[in-house]
Amino acid sequence: MDDWYVAGLEDDLRPRMFAAARLGQPIALVTIVAAEGGGPRGPGAQMVVTADDMGGFLSGGCIEADVAIHAREVLATGEPARLVYGRGSPFVDARLPCGGRLELLVERLAFDDPVIAGLEAAEADRRTVTLVSDGRHRRLADGEAAGPGALRVYDPPQRLIVIGADPFAMAMAQQGLLQGWQVTLVRPNGPEAAPPLPLAYQRDAPAAALAALEPDPWTAVAVATHDADLDHDALRAALDSRAGYVGVLGSRRRLPERLSRLDADGVPAEAIERLHAPIGIPIAARSPQEVAVSVVAEIVQARQTRKPNT
Repeated sequence: MDDWYVAGLEDDLRPRMFAAARLGQPIALVTIVAAEGGGPRGPGAQMVVTADDMGGFLSGGCIEADVAIHAREVLATGEPARLVYGRGSPFVDARLPCGGRLELLVERLAFDDPVIAGLEAAEADRRTVTLVSDGRHRRLADGEAAGPGALRVYDPPQRLIVIGADPFAMAMAQQGLLQGWQVTLVRPNGPEAAPPLPLAYQRDAPAAALAALEPDPWTAVAVATHDADLDHDALRAALDSRAGYVGVLGSRRRLPERLSRLDADGVPAEAIERLHAPIGIPIAARSPQEVAVSVVAEIVQARQTRKPNT
């Protein structure tokens, strides 16, 4: 393993699975199936190991290199393996500083395994599926499944739609990209030249842009135009959508006026209650980057505390 394990920043390993499949490479999929103690990862955390590469992390760097060795043995033999690290482990030279215990399932997936194709199809359709496997036989169950063999729930990738163009909007978009999210920046009547970030860009009015993007429960909409009418149009369209998170940049002083206008325009009270305003968790943020960090944190918090409205 490299001195700097950058691939450990990856949590969603689907892109690695799809890339290996396109190259005709088998993978060893490693999943935490049980965890005890104070370690950083829990059941469902994964690594993907190929003959010459690896990604994901399970313990913050304590065991990944050793796991890769065993995973490549599984690649060679095709026989699944269960590994234990920490208490009761036979690997005395691979310790968990947290004092916990991890049990891992390692299984070989051929490049044409139906599970990989199924994951790719579910991602394209933005459907939630659960991987169910005993190491030899695996399948994808629709939705969030529990019970024996349920290894990991795969939700659609998080999307972030930022409506605006100033440094606050740009910082939000940039922070979303750092999370690995799919980001679209909407700047109504903006310049033809795309912003200097690797994201999707739209110049339509907020309602038209959101209608085309079709927000779903795994989509966050952050409104930051600094124009009262554009903000209102964007909020009305976002709150009428299935977006899992809607937030707007602005002062608390203006909030009653903003809410009153939405109410007068016929936006249902239950929809207005979904609005995060002012946007972001309260960390006394002032700079664009600080505000962006608070917004990303609030989106993650909202995602963890709700069930998608499907």
